[in-house]
Amino acid sequence: MTITPLMPVYPRCPTRPVKGEGAYLYGENGEKWLDFASGIAVNLLGHNHPHLTKAIQDQAATLMHVSNLYGSPQGEAAAQRLVDLTFADTVFFTNSGAESVECAIKTARRYHVAQGNPHKKTLITFKNAFHGRTMATISAANQEKLHDGFEPLLPGFTYVEFDNLEAAEAAIDDTTAGFLVEPVQGEGGIRPASMEFMQGLRKLCDEHDLMLALDEVQCGVARTGTLFAYEQYGIEPDILASAKGLGGGFPVGACLATEKAAAGMVFGTHGSTYGGNPLAMAACQAVLDVVANDEFLEHVKVTGERLRSSLEQMIGNHPDMFESVRGMGLMLGVKMTDKVTSRDFVGWLRDKGLLLVAAGDNVVRILPPLNIDESHISEFVETLSKAASEYEIPAEA
Repeated sequence: MTITPLMPVYPRCPTRPVKGEGAYLYGENGEKWLDFASGIAVNLLGHNHPHLTKAIQDQAATLMHVSNLYGSPQGEAAAQRLVDLTFADTVFFTNSGAESVECAIKTARRYHVAQGNPHKKTLITFKNAFHGRTMATISAANQEKLHDGFEPLLPGFTYVEFDNLEAAEAAIDDTTAGFLVEPVQGEGGIRPASMEFMQGLRKLCDEHDLMLALDEVQCGVARTGTLFAYEQYGIEPDILASAKGLGGGFPVGACLATEKAAAGMVFGTHGSTYGGNPLAMAACQAVLDVVANDEFLEHVKVTGERLRSSLEQMIGNHPDMFESVRGMGLMLGVKMTDKVTSRDFVGWLRDKGLLLVAAGDNVVRILPPLNIDESHISEFVETLSKAASEYEIPAEA
């Protein structure tokens, strides 16, 4: 037998963390890394945050799981809190981002069934997007690397260029149910949508009675400096998928919707065994305790601006390696030149004690815990700059 006990679907690197504290991870042999990947935007309060840890410990000692066949005081309280904080009127809790997007897709389609238009099934999605790894979510993305070996894909998705309002409008036909879009593409290279684009999609949905479904799995939960990124575009969606930071490291996702959008989501249309169980809800509530207030959100904005400014100043010293800085809040990316591959550089940085993550468009993603301070920024930029100085750019072929 040659296959590994863990199914080999990840090219796992030699980094093997066994402990975390704040913005740092520690390896089984005593290694230390500054973690500016945060589990790909999951550990938004860093590692071993006292309030989150205690909430999970206390709930685990009380009640971890019961079936969704029973009443859920914990789920009702967390859902009400999200309703009070957002555009939404109702919430379905899931365990992951992909599940949240699945629920968003189903909600958008069921809306039109409830309106007597079951032929409206197609969602217009955008190139270079990433929505998850289930059959529906890979079908919603145009990336061949996600499709390879899993055909036939599910029908009902039309792909157009991201941030191209004219193309989005041209794709609307009698089968269109709505749009599914990331306000800030994460895996696609930290690409924020323009104000014109997002407001234009909202207007098209209003004009054609379509659903605007936002995938804020990566950019949501305070990551961009507002609780959800849509707030910075002056719009409200009909449906929103959330996860990652929502549990601060515990698997929690949510699909938020208006009453109108959820018109078709009635008894029997959707479900989850684990979604919204008491332990997950304790984690969700603890995260919201910390991040859902003006003081914390202002900290994210200020810290994000400070980090961005430091990066922009630093990359000027390495013009052969870095092109530009992009993103919002503490969801930032550094675009590499064509002389350097972002994935190779991220591997180099791991050996220097710095954890980042690669993205599309040859971008290095910078996704630190949201509660970092000036000392972390200084350490990060100094380490990144020193590593860049020592990096040997491959000779041109």
